[in-house]
Amino acid sequence: MPKFLKRGLIALGAVGVLIQFYRPELTNPPVDPEMTIQAKFQVPPEVDTIIRRSCYDCHSHETKWPWYSNIAPSRWLVASDVEDARGHMNFSNWTYSSLRAVAKLDEIALQIDEGEMPLPPYLLMHPSARLSEQEKNIMYDWVEKERERILGKEEK
Repeated sequence: MPKFLKRGLIALGAVGVLIQFYRPELTNPPVDPEMTIQAKFQVPPEVDTIIRRSCYDCHSHETKWPWYSNIAPSRWLVASDVEDARGHMNFSNWTYSSLRAVAKLDEIALQIDEGEMPLPPYLLMHPSARLSEQEKNIMYDWVEKERERILGKEEK
């Protein structure tokens, strides 16, 4: 093996070891049951099952951190993705006003309809998170019912 190739592999291995020392936190803040989407909305069991299976790893404080989240650089990506997802929508901390909640519900339906959620790269490692057509319809129906319920309250 040429000397430069051997040195390059040693340097690459050293970098691989060194990057393991930068470890962003993988946190699951405490969940206040009164602040969850289940406490704020009427979430039927089949909808709860779907969102827990397909959404909670990124959009809640109940993330099940996968094995690869312990290895850099995937740890950095997973930690960043979950932080970003929780910032967009957090089922564990549902503190939205009525109109904002309706917008979030509409966003759920739109993201599912356009195949944006769950994210395609997430589905590669978590194929069980994929929604069937029946599950998509369950989610659309639920969004519409909750939307009507919330907007009906606003008009009174």
